[in-house]
Amino acid sequence: MPLYQLTSSSLVQISSTSFQDENLRERQDLQRLLKHNISVISPDTLVIAEEFGDFSDSNRRIDLLAIDKNANLVVIELKRTGDGGHMELQAIRYASMVANMTWDQAVFAYRRYLQAHETELDAESSLLEFLGWDQPQEDVFGQNVRMILASGDFSKEITTSVLWLNERDLDITCVRLGLYRSGDQLLLNAEQIIPLPEAEGYQVEVRQKRREERSSRTGTRDRSVLTLSINGEPFRSRFKKSDIGLNTVLAAMFRLSVESYQPS
Repeated sequence: MPLYQLTSSSLVQISSTSFQDENLRERQDLQRLLKHNISVISPDTLVIAEEFGDFSDSNRRIDLLAIDKNANLVVIELKRTGDGGHMELQAIRYASMVANMTWDQAVFAYRRYLQAHETELDAESSLLEFLGWDQPQEDVFGQNVRMILASGDFSKEITTSVLWLNERDLDITCVRLGLYRSGDQLLLNAEQIIPLPEAEGYQVEVRQKRREERSSRTGTRDRSVLTLSINGEPFRSRFKKSDIGLNTVLAAMFRLSVESYQPS
């Protein structure tokens, strides 16, 4: 959507541009700026790690890892491209990898983040203050993992996939990052396109109702740990029962991707 500058006599359209045309890079520019201004794409969120990669047997890294006011973990993936690449698949993988993060692990990650930025804040005290807690609440922390995708634009494949996944109780937000040039100034417009802001409150209520219904059926919190296999081969181990939907979708996507590369 174009932007216009209001003058006393007319509306002057501001020219759109792209991150590539302006030689802006993902990590060195976009990520560097957004991590200190994360509310631009995710209000009420605190970044606790950058390039987070504390995974066994994997060299993948999450652009930004955060928590929100409800103590949910938030996986944030950034792209400067006009189609988003395959960032929804990346985000799902990362969400499954951090789904079992404990309070102590989050504090440790945040402490390293603060030290890397030469900040003298106490990590645990800062987290407690952000959440409004007097003391850690292990049973509340990290019960859900949200995913935020921010890109110059998104392909139809991504938006269709995200809408389908959200209907199956995942929590993925897409934010379009529009870049504009006005003289010597660069302007950034962050527009949430999925879910539509007008419907977001309703969708959150629906997801919360589903969780409450599941909890009421079980009576108490189910702390069992599960393992998922594909054709008898272990795919994902030691995840919480509440994450079975996420890991099932991830396994289905993995199986489809493998089958698509089988020789005819």
